[in-house]
Amino acid sequence: RKGKPRMAKVLFYDIETAPNLAYVWGHYDQNVVKQHREWYIMCFSYKWEGQKTTKVVALPDFDLYGKDPENDREVVQALWDLFDEADVVIAHNGDKFDMKKANARFIVHEMGPPTPVQQIDTLKASKRYFKFNSNKLDNLGTHLSLGNKVTTGGFALWEGCMNGDEKAWRTMKKYARQDVDLLADLYYRLRPWMTNHPNLALLDGRPDSCPTCGHWDLMRRGYRSTKVAQYANFQCKSCGSYCRERVRSDATSPNVVP
Repeated sequence: RKGKPRMAKVLFYDIETAPNLAYVWGHYDQNVVKQHREWYIMCFSYKWEGQKTTKVVALPDFDLYGKDPENDREVVQALWDLFDEADVVIAHNGDKFDMKKANARFIVHEMGPPTPVQQIDTLKASKRYFKFNSNKLDNLGTHLSLGNKVTTGGFALWEGCMNGDEKAWRTMKKYARQDVDLLADLYYRLRPWMTNHPNLALLDGRPDSCPTCGHWDLMRRGYRSTKVAQYANFQCKSCGSYCRERVRSDATSPNVVP
């Protein structure tokens, strides 16, 4: 609506891939003799920040599946469209796995790069700011009392989906949905510690709001000093993160930065 401020589009997502198929001579620590089929994206789950429902987009959702069950073009296109709409994307191990896997399928299907996004990797945040025994999503969920991943039964679930088993696909979708729900809960727990978080206040066009979550309610919390100046310090009453004024405390400006 006219006059309504633009809100940053923040996307939580997770992808599931099929394995490579190859010829080998033995069972343990083998070199590939010949590649039979490369991996592809079986499904992905996602949720926009501010929405309650997590959705899953999977191969059987499209007519193409009946003709070519390993063709992920429609699934990849749906993921591309979401990335193209988003300002910020969030995934666990997203920088190393999900984003690069997605890009690999984008270029295979000649889609070109979507609009550039800022990325938040909760795995990197967990490693950077804390010293947990394990940084796996399931273990962090347990340790922080957030919940757990859905039990899959191992590779048999992926094999069942590749064989077109409807029950396996239902379980896979449940598993993928829970991954994003757990991801979102973990992100909100870690968020106040992320000093390198994208500036949502800047993306929203509201420079006097919290840079981390975009909320307007900031509480004055003393000063932050550098070698050359002193700045007023604030804490967000919504997310708990800290920020400071953009200019020295002897100047007049409400603008804040992480």
